[in-house]
Amino acid sequence: MCNNNSKKGIFEAKVNSNRCIGEGFYRINIGFCGDGARLFARFIPGQFVEIDLSNAPLPATDKIPDKLRDVSGRNIILRRPFSLADVEACGEVTNVEILYCSVGPASLRMTGLKKGDVVSVIGPLGNGFCIDKKKKVAILAVGGMGAGPLQHLAVELAKIPDMEVIAFVGAQSSNRLPFEKPFGEFSCEPTLCLNEFTKSAAKSVVATDDGSAGVKGFVTGAVDRWLDDCEVATKDIVIYCCGPEAMLAVMAKIAEKRGIDCQVSMERQMACGIGLCQSCAIECRKEGCEETFYKMCCKDGPVFDSKEVVFHP
Repeated sequence: MCNNNSKKGIFEAKVNSNRCIGEGFYRINIGFCGDGARLFARFIPGQFVEIDLSNAPLPATDKIPDKLRDVSGRNIILRRPFSLADVEACGEVTNVEILYCSVGPASLRMTGLKKGDVVSVIGPLGNGFCIDKKKKVAILAVGGMGAGPLQHLAVELAKIPDMEVIAFVGAQSSNRLPFEKPFGEFSCEPTLCLNEFTKSAAKSVVATDDGSAGVKGFVTGAVDRWLDDCEVATKDIVIYCCGPEAMLAVMAKIAEKRGIDCQVSMERQMACGIGLCQSCAIECRKEGCEETFYKMCCKDGPVFDSKEVVFHP
């Protein structure tokens, strides 16, 4: 939706750190210099990068999960897309942080990157979240690994005076929460329980499918119940979402029912990242009629107005 700079490029970035924060969850910090530092200092929350992991080393054999052992030796041909969880401009250097999960041969190799290693990065790519400074309440609806870009967004929203930011975070269970421990005290009311949001002064509500952390149930239900009791006018609320598409579809319905502005970050397999391969089509509505057409997730998104997207069951 928003892109304050159409410039992009291929840059080398040096790994500053790469640490495991939970079962299969990692945060990697990489730094850009020169033109890359200047471009990435203006990176909009919700945009993404494409990283070449074809030459990244495999981790030690005993560090490879059993479920990935058979695929670990596959050649990595295509770059992989990643959103950013944080951006920090420090003089002539811009450091960015990526939250990722080891789920396949490419992200497995990413876990083997060490301080000082260099990776090739294309970016900034796509369109990010649009920030309306007139809103009084911003709801961040997070589903699992959708946490990254909304953590970055929380940092930017914290710069707006008098805006209340609340993160509603959903996961299957407590060990599938992609956040650093220790957690704070969970409650059905927003609390400072997740460090990644607390640093932006954003309170959080956690919901897990099995009830092992926070409230039991889907995060969409937690948002809907909170809105039932919210006294702020719907015109003064905005919802930002990132997570599984089924979750985004429910959040879009909740927003439409209540007349709340809502932006969703969609996910597709994005091979090129610039709209050439046409592999990441999103069906969209034409305003004022039933006719639909297609946009590219990588070029026109990944962030869309929820009213625009046609969600399929």
